[in-house]
Amino acid sequence: MKRFRRLRSSEAMRELTAETRLSPKDMIYPMFVVFGEDKKIPVESMPGIYQYSVDRLPEIMDRVREKGIAGVLLFGIPEHKDELASGAYDDNGVVQNAIRFIKKNYPELIVIADVCLCEYTAHGHCGVVMDGKILNDATLPLLAKAAVSMARAGADIIAPSDMMDGRVAAIRAALDENGFADTPIMSYSSKYASGYYSPFRDAAESAPCFGDRRTYQMDCRNGREAMREIADDIDEGADMIIVKPALAYLDVLKSARERFDVPIAAYNVSGEYSMVKAAAERGWIDEQRIIMENLTAIKRAGADIIITYHALEVDWVK
Repeated sequence: MKRFRRLRSSEAMRELTAETRLSPKDMIYPMFVVFGEDKKIPVESMPGIYQYSVDRLPEIMDRVREKGIAGVLLFGIPEHKDELASGAYDDNGVVQNAIRFIKKNYPELIVIADVCLCEYTAHGHCGVVMDGKILNDATLPLLAKAAVSMARAGADIIAPSDMMDGRVAAIRAALDENGFADTPIMSYSSKYASGYYSPFRDAAESAPCFGDRRTYQMDCRNGREAMREIADDIDEGADMIIVKPALAYLDVLKSARERFDVPIAAYNVSGEYSMVKAAAERGWIDEQRIIMENLTAIKRAGADIIITYHALEVDWVK
């Protein structure tokens, strides 16, 4: 008889033989930045998550540093929105100011700049809109301008999340032409049109005013298509890729890990976070246990990097 239980007999034995290990250095913490001063605005659908003005960033950035988290992913809520998302590529924009502040005061941390137009457009879509249609090619120059502006501010990594075709090539060319050839691109290559994003849209104030994003984000029924999207982004110059969401798409994450030899991030998104928080508030689950189980599953499926709102909640020191 085989005795599998021999290697489960104690905590020390289980720790010694664990196949998958989590570290705070695997984690990226997403953050929402708003214009103004002395602002810390709670996101009602995401307990424990806030929008911060730049002057309030130290209270959260100090925790990121103390926890040993690798870095942050920044989303901006601009003061004004318009049809061409001008706040996204304003060198004095909210994210640009936050990048400069963080790189000055927390230089050891990685700053990832999300590049999309949805937070900055009056209509809430990720691209230029004409006659109710989201225009792919007209959007690319604006994404490229935003990427250059954020790189100029000091972003360590540019992360396009818009899902326009050809945007990685456009951004890579713009970065190279403007002296940022060494700035890597972490592309949201496999980003699904998911119901798990609803709390994020509250946090980023980016819900579309009409329709939805199914004409550019991926259909949840398609897995093989994700492999084509990832391959195309890598060919265009992506240095890293993201699978988003994470938990409902572990099959996609595992397939990507088996096929592609680039660093892979998985985004443990807002809906996944809020479901855990809601169940924990009702006493239905052991919150810490579920957080660790979810993050371990994401790592076990193949993620090198995990973008998660839970990063600051984990007791990394045992």
